[in-house]
Amino acid sequence: MNHILSDDANIQSRRAFLTRAAKSGAALVALGYGAFRMVRPSSDTSNPTPTDATPLPDFRVPKTGARMAIAEGPDRRRGLVAAIDALGGIRTFIAPGDRVLLKVNAAFAMPPALGATAHPELVETLAHLCLDAGAAEVAVTDHPIHEAASCFRFSGIGEAARAARARLWLPAARDFGRITAPGSRLIRDWPVLVGPLRWATKLIGVTPVKDHARAVASMSLKNWYGLIGGPRAVFHQQIHDFIGDLAALFRPTFVVLDGTMSMFRNGPTGGSLADLKPTHRLIVSTDPVAADTFGATLLDHAPEAVPFLARAVAREAGTMEWERLNPIRIPTS
Repeated sequence: MNHILSDDANIQSRRAFLTRAAKSGAALVALGYGAFRMVRPSSDTSNPTPTDATPLPDFRVPKTGARMAIAEGPDRRRGLVAAIDALGGIRTFIAPGDRVLLKVNAAFAMPPALGATAHPELVETLAHLCLDAGAAEVAVTDHPIHEAASCFRFSGIGEAARAARARLWLPAARDFGRITAPGSRLIRDWPVLVGPLRWATKLIGVTPVKDHARAVASMSLKNWYGLIGGPRAVFHQQIHDFIGDLAALFRPTFVVLDGTMSMFRNGPTGGSLADLKPTHRLIVSTDPVAADTFGATLLDHAPEAVPFLARAVAREAGTMEWERLNPIRIPTS
């Protein structure tokens, strides 16, 4: 279980890591077909533990500086590091001894080039940065639509976690507890993936910008859907209200919204490179609502065309007025 880098010589500095990554970046497109190590067996969630009345942790950190950065360019790794640096650096968010949970979008057993899942380059880079900042451990998780082990394998996320010496946390029935979300009429005594959330001290969401047949767009707030168990498809008829409830329930340290290649049609699965367009924006923000409001513009949507954004604002999860956060724009190409 101890996947922490054992000595300082094995912790790559940010500069050294990026240099190595640039040389091997082309090979990462094929990561989805590599092997990886599972630390928990996949299981159904039909028998979660009894109702858990303990509130879920609030993973936000006090911060008075910049709250949103937008890296402009095609290089995900450089964009991610530049955006985090613009917000004060990774040590602004991650302290020595932290247990960091990366909640990725790994919903489908598809290769990373198709843009349906979080990109493995971002997962690997984030894990390295957090460990370099002194995190005791980094874990990567999702409760995918398809079989979990296949999703992590084909998406390349499992191999990325292994390469960064992060823990891959595949959900098991014992990881779920029944949660009632305050103020929600939908999430009531419902299975939620509480195991990794109780373990973590910091939470980071990582997801691509995608079209979505029901929700209009799938971005940072929709990413929390992957922490819900049970027959969650029942919420599709009220998906905007449900995503608003998710926004109030999960309070991340920050989110990474990948609009490097945005899926502008046939979402959320896509399936063809023709479904993607180069929008060359990578957003890091402590306000997921602001990140998603900007992300919607990459899909040519006005904020009012994405109803869950207003629902999230009503639940006091953030602001749609992302310009008022004075986002820092960083050209990286």
